[in-house]
Amino acid sequence: MSDQQVKVVFTPSGRRGSFPVNTPLLHAARVLGVDIDSVCGGRGLCGRCQVVCADGAFPKHQIESDSSHLSPVCATEIKYAERKAPLANGRRLSCHTLLLLDDVVIDVPAESQVHRQIVRKDAEYRDIHLDAATRLYYVQVQEPDMHVPKGDLQRLLDVLEQDWQLSGLTIDVALLKTLQPALREAKRGITVAVYKGSSIVALWPGFRDKAYGVAVDVGSTTVAAHLCDLSSGEVLASASLMNPQIRFGEDLMSRVSYVMMHPEGAEEMTTVIREALNSLFAQVAKDINVGIEAILEIALVANPIMHHILLGIDPIELGGAPFALTTDAAVDVPAAQIGLAINPGGRVYVLPCIAGHVGADTAGMILSEEPQEQDQMTLLVDVGTNAEIVLGNRQRLLACSSPTGPAFEGAQISCGQRAATGAIERVRINPETLEPRFKLIGSALWSDEQGFADSISDFGVTGICGSGIIEVVAEMYLSSIITVDGVVDGELISRTPRIQQNDRTWSYCLYRSERDGQSDIVITQNDIRQIQLAKAALYAGVKLLMDHMGVDSVERIRLAGAFGSHINVQHAMVLGLIPDCALEQVSSAGNAAGTGARIALLNQQSRQVIESLVKNIERIETAMEPKFQDYFVDAMAFPNKTDPFPHLFSTISRPPEKTIVDSGSRKRRRR
Repeated sequence: MSDQQVKVVFTPSGRRGSFPVNTPLLHAARVLGVDIDSVCGGRGLCGRCQVVCADGAFPKHQIESDSSHLSPVCATEIKYAERKAPLANGRRLSCHTLLLLDDVVIDVPAESQVHRQIVRKDAEYRDIHLDAATRLYYVQVQEPDMHVPKGDLQRLLDVLEQDWQLSGLTIDVALLKTLQPALREAKRGITVAVYKGSSIVALWPGFRDKAYGVAVDVGSTTVAAHLCDLSSGEVLASASLMNPQIRFGEDLMSRVSYVMMHPEGAEEMTTVIREALNSLFAQVAKDINVGIEAILEIALVANPIMHHILLGIDPIELGGAPFALTTDAAVDVPAAQIGLAINPGGRVYVLPCIAGHVGADTAGMILSEEPQEQDQMTLLVDVGTNAEIVLGNRQRLLACSSPTGPAFEGAQISCGQRAATGAIERVRINPETLEPRFKLIGSALWSDEQGFADSISDFGVTGICGSGIIEVVAEMYLSSIITVDGVVDGELISRTPRIQQNDRTWSYCLYRSERDGQSDIVITQNDIRQIQLAKAALYAGVKLLMDHMGVDSVERIRLAGAFGSHINVQHAMVLGLIPDCALEQVSSAGNAAGTGARIALLNQQSRQVIESLVKNIERIETAMEPKFQDYFVDAMAFPNKTDPFPHLFSTISRPPEKTIVDSGSRKRRRR
């Protein structure tokens, strides 16, 4: 092989390295621990290792990537396309694609990964009063009569008014060409779909009693869609995928930065998210064996940046103060107008945004949780790359956002990963022996239980996800492995070999790998710092809302979002992720944003409720608050430097206070 080295970055994992020219991409991926499926041993037979080369400039990686930097399509790839199916546009078989001319960024699609993302955004049961905006009406239209000179549309409108008291209806001109063929086919019997009692959006020959809508939650990391029967409210099918915009940046501000540096970037991101949504619509329709034209309506929530990009609006103004939204009002438009492929006359309703970084997803959370109906001082927190926070009760509601970053989703953590099979999600540490036990996604057993090794033999221990990160750091604090300031105590090396030295800092080995190709799971000092920074930003935002509300405590806490659904509330409080509260009053709200979208889909009156409510929510901009920094610094400690957490420490013991001073000479003192 040549001595020339070529750099490759794999997304969404972010793993990177340099390899000699003519190195197969699949080999590079395996060396770097990138998750790519292959069952044929790299012979180009199975087609499971497909990847896409991203074209364009990536300043973050200092790469100008182009598909021409790779080897040309080879005979094996051509034979695969002839034998099975042509490769999708731009896709290559990584086993037969070589690093050749220059650096590249390679995207590994979800379907090419062994450990596919588990998107935990299932539809929860909710008792929703049905009042769908789109309804079906069957009528028998009178035969044409030469003595009564009327068009068939006028006859249809007449019978709709006579039979269903629907007057003043409008119809899109595109539907007119289907009217007479439908009337002929079913001997003048026809079913029409009417939106909000004012416009005909679809029609079919004969009798039809099923219409469908989709509730959609567009998150920065994941996108979830739930297909509902508009007549019963039942969730009939659900589908989800990772947001394909991840390749433009892991967090929201990275994507805004990408647009700033690439003027065409906003349009690219709009295209990929619309394509992703259309694939979800096709999937849920297929799951219940109906055509895509059976979907008549979409209700959608998203954070402000996702909201703007989906609607085709440049999000640059949201990248800096004063974080101006193009619109904070609800959006109600034909789905085709924004490139969403459902019934040609279908409609999309996007819930209103609240502030520059408090979006329609927060409006959905409020619609689902109804804090305005509570007497208790209620805190709602949707934990994601950007935490949205709402505080209040029936008297008053306040809202803000806080930039937590992607650490809680496993990013910026040395062994971190998103929630997938093989990820550590639960951790306990014995305070006497400092020995850990843990659970993995994909196994029901704890690591110290009989049969654990057999239960994970197919996948092994691949990393640690957000809920596992929360628990291991909290357990390290409760076991005095780290101090209140988050410093790993290196002197514990005399008690356990799990404490390891890394130059001037120390780390804790959670798991020692015995499997080829898998690494030890080690919690480093930098990992703990990343969690401290994330949780301090969230807690400081909560404190600001409490200040503005004039309260020094909360009575009820609801944790929303996929992450909030799977964290242990006691460990979250030990970290100081949330304020002190009676633990029985802290609970998961599930995917409250998605539930809010479902409520808006199935009950049109709820749209008026949330639109009115949002206008009266008081917005607090954390970036402009002088006390934010003070609260942030205090919140770096576990659980907090100044707040005492009496409820928490009435149920568990506070670890002995320990201070470590590192002056560079490795001397430490305790008290």
